[in-house]
Amino acid sequence: MDSSQATSEAQPTWRLRAELHDRPGALAKLTASLAALDCNILALTVLPVPGGVVDDLVISTPEEVRPAELVTLVRTVGGRCAGITKAHLSDLADAPTAALRVAAQLVAGVVGQAEAVRELLDADAVEAGSVEVSGIGPGTSKPPGEQAGSVGTQGIQPGGRQVVLSDGLVVRRGWAAFTEVELARSAALEELIGAVRGAGLEPRAVLTADGAGVVLRAGLPADADAIAAMHDRCSAVDRFPVGSRSIGPQPMPRRLLNRPLVEPRGRTVVGAVGHQVVALGQLIRTTDPAIAEVSLLVEDDWQGRGLGTELLAELARVARAAGHRELVAWCPPEDTAMLRSASAARLPARTTREGGLLRVTMATTPEVRQTTAT
Repeated sequence: MDSSQATSEAQPTWRLRAELHDRPGALAKLTASLAALDCNILALTVLPVPGGVVDDLVISTPEEVRPAELVTLVRTVGGRCAGITKAHLSDLADAPTAALRVAAQLVAGVVGQAEAVRELLDADAVEAGSVEVSGIGPGTSKPPGEQAGSVGTQGIQPGGRQVVLSDGLVVRRGWAAFTEVELARSAALEELIGAVRGAGLEPRAVLTADGAGVVLRAGLPADADAIAAMHDRCSAVDRFPVGSRSIGPQPMPRRLLNRPLVEPRGRTVVGAVGHQVVALGQLIRTTDPAIAEVSLLVEDDWQGRGLGTELLAELARVARAAGHRELVAWCPPEDTAMLRSASAARLPARTTREGGLLRVTMATTPEVRQTTAT
C-alpha cells in the first residue's frame, strides 16, 4: 500500500470543487494553502467553464480540518467553492476511465440508462417519469437549485443542480452544479445508448417451424401503412396484440399500433415477407427504467409456426441492450400464448392477477438450460 492509500484510509477524504480564474499560479496558490493545512491531494480533474476553470479535487485532511475551513481557504486564494462532499473510492478514478467503465456496464446490460447517467455524472438521483434512481454513495442531496437547464437538440446549456436531458431524464445533484463538460459527457453517453439500441435491431432472417423465411427488423415510421394492413387482415379474435393492455371488443386504434415506431416512446420489431408485414412485436418504455411493456401480434395465417417466440426473443435482446431487466405483458387469464412463447424463448416468467388480467413478468436474460449427454 502506498502512502496516498494509507493517508486516505486514516484521514477524512473530501471531494472539493473550486472555481478559479484561469490565470498562471491560481492552482499553485490553492495547493500551497492546502499543503499548509497538511491536506493531501489524491486526485485532480480540471473542468473548463466560462471565464475560468473548476478544479475537481479529491483531498485527504487531518481530523481537525472541517469542510467550512476548506471553503474559506478557497475564498482566500481568490476562488469560489463550487461544492464539497464526502469522497468515495470511485472518485479516485480519472474521468476517462470512469466513463469507459460506465459505458462497458451499460453495453453489457449490468446497469440501465438511468443508473449509467447517475454514475457518469455522480448525481444524487435520476428521475424518469415518477421514478427516481437514487445514489448510495456518501454525497448528501439538497433541494434542487433555482437554476434549471436542458440538454436538447439545440446544444448543451449549463444546468445548475438540475438538468433535463433530451431523452426526458431529470438529473439532480445537490453538492455541486453540473458543468458544460459533464453535460457533454452525458450527451456522448446518449449517443452510445442510441448506437447500442440500433445494434440490437440489425435485420436477421429466421425460419419458421414449416421452413418459411421471415426477416425480423426494426419497425420504421414508413411501416405504418403495412402494419395497419396486417392488422386489418387479422380476424376479430386475433386483432389485439398478445400482451397488450388495450384488450376489448373495439379495433385497436392505429395510433397505439404506431406509437412505438417513434423513439423514445418505444421500439417495434416487424416480421416481414417482402414488403408485407406479417408479425409485430412492440416494446414500450415505462416510468421504471428497469421494466418495459411488451406485446406481440402475428397474422392469422402465420400463427403456430414459432414466429411469436422469435419476436419475443428479439425484443428481449433489444430490451436487455437498452438496460431493461424485465418485460411485462397483459393477457386474458385464459390466454397462454405469451407464456408458451416465453418458455420457448427460455425467458423465466411469473404471473399475477391484476384487474381481471393476467400480468406476465419475464426476465430479459434467457436462462441456461442443462442438457444431458447421451
